[in-house]
Amino acid sequence: MTAAVPGTDGLLRCPWGNSADDYRVYHDTEWGRPVRGDDALFERVSLEAFQSGLSWITILRRRENFRSAFAGFVIEKVAAFTDADRERLLADPGIIRNRAKIDAAVANARAALELPDGLSELIWSYAGDPARPAPVTTADVPAVTPRSTALAKELKRRGFRFVGPTTAYALMQACGLVNDHLADCCARESARNAAGT
Repeated sequence: MTAAVPGTDGLLRCPWGNSADDYRVYHDTEWGRPVRGDDALFERVSLEAFQSGLSWITILRRRENFRSAFAGFVIEKVAAFTDADRERLLADPGIIRNRAKIDAAVANARAALELPDGLSELIWSYAGDPARPAPVTTADVPAVTPRSTALAKELKRRGFRFVGPTTAYALMQACGLVNDHLADCCARESARNAAGT
C-alpha cells in the first residue's frame, strides 16, 4: 500500500507518476482526463491492447510511431488496411510487431464502424460514479470492476479483440471514465475539473 509520494518538484503524485519523466508528464497532463471522440478513443483502445503484457511506458515512448503507422488512428483509414498494410506494420520497428495485436487493431476499427452510436458513446455509457470516494493508497485502486467487466463484454460482443476486463479498466482510468488519482495526488483535482464533476 502506497499513498501519494512527493516528486523531485515537491508535488505529491500517484507513485507511478514519479517513476520516469515520461510518466510524470503523462500522469500530470493526460491520465484521468476525459477523452471523447471516436478516433481518440479508438487510439486509446488500440494502445491499451498493444500494452497487454508490456509496461505502459513501452507504449508511451512509441506513441508517435504508432500514430504514424496507424494513420493517426482514424477509424475509417485503419478499417481499410489491407494485407500489405499488415506486412508493413509487422516490419515497422517503431511499434510493437505483434501479429495478433495488429490484426486486432484492424478488426477493432472495422467493428467501431459498425457501432450505431459510435465508439465514444458506447465507452462513455460505462463511466464510473464521479461521487465515489477517492482512493487513498494504491491498494484502494482496483484492477477490474463490474463496469469494466461489462464494458469488455459489450466490446467483445460487438467484435472487438484484446479488450478484457483489466484492459477495459485501464482504458477507463486513462480516459477519465473514473478518477483513480490518489486522494492527495496533485493531479486529482485537475482531472476532476476536466471531467466537470
